[in-house]
Amino acid sequence: MTGSDHSRTIAARAAAIAEQLHHECSILLEIYRKKESFTVDVADSRLVSVPPPSSQLNTRDKLRHLHSALLQCRSLLDRAIAKEEEELGGEKKGEYENQRKMVKERLSLLLDNTGELFKAADCTEMLTPSLELDGPSIVFELKLWVYRIFKEVDHWTKTTITTLQDTPLVITKGPARTAMSVRSTRSTRR
Repeated sequence: MTGSDHSRTIAARAAAIAEQLHHECSILLEIYRKKESFTVDVADSRLVSVPPPSSQLNTRDKLRHLHSALLQCRSLLDRAIAKEEEELGGEKKGEYENQRKMVKERLSLLLDNTGELFKAADCTEMLTPSLELDGPSIVFELKLWVYRIFKEVDHWTKTTITTLQDTPLVITKGPARTAMSVRSTRSTRR
């Protein structure tokens, strides 16, 4: 398998995982909204401090932004789960806890795959903005914070799907060779 075929395979796998994660995250958001009696429009502010990938960025920079955002989402999710169990008790394992665990595992799998794409694109420099991981200690604020984290995971999952679908999947490690550059190379050899 060539490098570009390998990149396409990884990108297709990452997109499929992101689509599954988006579905699972939607279920988690719905379960949590019902559990906490939240409305759909509660908590729309961003927690992840990475600008969304734009069309002006090259493939490497888009991957760098996505991977960094997903890493922040996982850090936030890990902290939210720990904080929930610490503050609210984690003895009961029901539908919500099972769905939350599934989202966490799927997010880790997506990170592994975007990490492979990151390496395939020869990306070495990671965006690592600071992130507030403590979380609130007042019960209602904690529940709202957890919900915002779930919404962040959902947002960045949708962004990952869109970006992987809109980004050329062929990741080259050097400048692309065009037919013109091949011809000019041949003519200089003569």
